[in-house]
Amino acid sequence: MSTPRMFQRASFLESSRIADILRAETVGGLLVIGAALIAIVWTNTPWSDAYADLRAWTLGPDSLHLRLSLSGWASDGLLAIFFFVAGLELKREFVAGDLRDRRQAALPVAAAVGGMIVPAGVYTLVNLAADGDLSGWAIPTATDIAFAVAVLAVIGTHLPSGLRTFLLALAVVDDLLAITVIAVFYTEELHVGWLLLALVPIAAFGVLVQRRITSPWLLVPLAVVAWALVHASGVHATVAGVLLGFTVPVLRRDGADGRGLAEHLEHLVRPISAGVAVPVFAFFAAGVHLGGWNGLGDALTDPVALGVVAGLVLGKPVGISAATWVLARYTHAALDDELAWIDVVGMAMLGGIGFTVALLIGELAYAGSASAEHVTVGVLVGSILAAGLAAAVLRRRNTVYRHLCVEEGEPAPVR
Repeated sequence: MSTPRMFQRASFLESSRIADILRAETVGGLLVIGAALIAIVWTNTPWSDAYADLRAWTLGPDSLHLRLSLSGWASDGLLAIFFFVAGLELKREFVAGDLRDRRQAALPVAAAVGGMIVPAGVYTLVNLAADGDLSGWAIPTATDIAFAVAVLAVIGTHLPSGLRTFLLALAVVDDLLAITVIAVFYTEELHVGWLLLALVPIAAFGVLVQRRITSPWLLVPLAVVAWALVHASGVHATVAGVLLGFTVPVLRRDGADGRGLAEHLEHLVRPISAGVAVPVFAFFAAGVHLGGWNGLGDALTDPVALGVVAGLVLGKPVGISAATWVLARYTHAALDDELAWIDVVGMAMLGGIGFTVALLIGELAYAGSASAEHVTVGVLVGSILAAGLAAAVLRRRNTVYRHLCVEEGEPAPVR
């Protein structure tokens, strides 16, 4: 069997030093956090109008319903690249990695479900008690996979790789469930015809990669068409990235050991995802006008904002941890041998980083109302608190694992 051309041909993305640096998750995480901080600072300066104008600047063909703002292109378009990489990595884990054991794979799925039900319940209870608005019950159910993985990469240099795999699997399932919630409860129009039509280029993409046909002149146009059709259907367009990633074969056709097509494509695309797609998305997603201390205080007296904060900071870790423990305790599902339960609790706290999908649901639930700005503040505050609490727990665990590596003479994991 001949080796695909993409395996034979050296490219910038394969051989350059810059690409190698961007593959390190710590570097990608720092880029994401830096981009978000720049956006937050800029939005709260006298020059905030320039940032708003930049986000709102539109481009793209009207005839194809793709005239989007730069913010829209970042969240719907560039983020699909990240989800494609996530789909590739997840499939590798399910087929040949830690999640190939069904008992271990069941835990992240259950954790994602628990991490949606409990935060929704917390938000509802807070707003029922304070006579608030229940429309945003789904806001704290979402985990921002890009930010959560980035934070874990920065603070978890020695944490077991299984923790990241668990978080990645949980966050992808969480996002897919959140997008389903949007389609069912918050999408005014779902165009099933466009969604069914999107299956054609996705299937064609799958046939090509299964046959190890890897020409970018064929794969990239099919991926773009699939993305555009999913976008036109009303479903969040990043789902196209996950579906395309899932079509790529993991194992080599000849059954030999070594890098398969999924790992090869992941190796190629990850620098684009980590160095461009996710930081640009973070820059456009994180710009929140706080209105000073008075504005922040006023927002946090609204039960809607309080419900969001409580759902992210309390509901997420409780729901994720409890669902994982119950499944591991009463079924044959098994937690990774490398992990301790305190690691799972720290990871569950990371699940409270909401940002993207949480802000999207907030816009859909409270568009044009005073609560819309309060939701944004609630998501920002809740996400920062969740990240801070997770960092406090996982930093301590990172120290423990670093000492173990030193005692056993093992090198630190490359991230």
